[in-house]
Amino acid sequence: MKINLYYGGRGLIDDPTLFVINKIQEVLEELRVTVVRFNLYEMKNNIATLPQTLKDADGIILASTVEWYGIGGYMHQFLDACWLYGDKEKISQIYMCPVVMSTTYGEREGEMELINAWEILGGLPCSGLCGYIVDTVSLERNKDYINIIEKKAENMYRTVSQKTVNLPGSNQAIKQKISVTKNIELTPQESEALSQYASDESYVQRQKEDIQELTNLFKGMLESQEKEEEADFIDDFKEHFRPGTGIKAIYRFQIDEKEETLIIEVDGAQLNCYYGTVTKADVDIKVNNNTMKEILLSKMTFQRAFMGGSMKTRGDFKLLRALDQIFVFQE
Repeated sequence: MKINLYYGGRGLIDDPTLFVINKIQEVLEELRVTVVRFNLYEMKNNIATLPQTLKDADGIILASTVEWYGIGGYMHQFLDACWLYGDKEKISQIYMCPVVMSTTYGEREGEMELINAWEILGGLPCSGLCGYIVDTVSLERNKDYINIIEKKAENMYRTVSQKTVNLPGSNQAIKQKISVTKNIELTPQESEALSQYASDESYVQRQKEDIQELTNLFKGMLESQEKEEEADFIDDFKEHFRPGTGIKAIYRFQIDEKEETLIIEVDGAQLNCYYGTVTKADVDIKVNNNTMKEILLSKMTFQRAFMGGSMKTRGDFKLLRALDQIFVFQE
C-alpha cells in the first residue's frame, strides 16, 4: 500500500500540523505502508506537476494549517492543479484523509473545504482530523490527543486497505452534470511563453534579475531623495549662519526620520555641517523632521521648540539659547 502525504503549511517549527502528520506517518510505516511526503512550500515552483504523483497512490493525506483564514495558498494551488491536470479516472479511486490544525478559528471549515474539493474532483474522502491548537507543546505532551491521532491513522489504513464504500454525495452528482474541465486554448507563442514560465529556470532567473534591477533602481531613487533632503538641511544652516558671535560649540541633532546624526560645529566665524558621528557634543538635541522644517522656515525658533516640548535637549543650555543668535532664519 502507498499513501502520499501533501503538506500545505509553511513549515514553521511550532506548526501543530507537522506534529500530527509526523505521528500519522509513524503509525502508517509501522503498518508497513509506504508513505511519500510532499512539502508544498518546498515545491512551490513545481506544484503544477504534482498531480502526476497521484497515479500510483492508493490513498493520500491532505494536511494544512489555518493560521488566519482558510487552508492556505499552497494547498489551493495543488487542488487547482489536480482539477486542471490530474487524471480524474485515477482520482476517482483514491481515498483522501484531510488533516487541518488551526491556531485561530476555522479548522472545521478547512476540513470541510478539503472534503468538498476532493469529492468534486471525483475522489473518495474518508474520516479526517481537525483541531484547534494554541500551543504545540500541549499537543505533544497530551497522551489522549496522541491516542486520537494514532487511531485516526489506523482507521485510514483500514479504509484504504478494505476499500470501504461510501454513499454517493451531491458534490459528485453536480460534477457529473455541470462541472466540465475546459481545455485551455493558447497560440503557439503563448504556449511557448507558458512553457518557459513553468519549466525554464533561465526564464525564471531573468525575471528575478529584472525584479532585482527594478528594486535597485527604486532604492537608488529613494537614497538620492534622502541625500537631497539631508543636503537641504545643511544648505539651510550654512545660508543662515551669522558669524561674529564668538561662540565655540558642537551641536548634535538626532532627527527622528533620519538614520544619521546631523553634526554642526561652530568656532567663531567657522562653520562645519555634516551627517555623521562625533565622540562628544556640547549640546545634544532630539527633534522630529516636521519641527526642524518649521524652524528652518522661520515658523518657530529653537527656544520656542524647546519650551513647547517638541524638542528635547541635553547639555549646556546657554549654548542652546545661542542657536537662535548663530542661525537667523527670519529675514
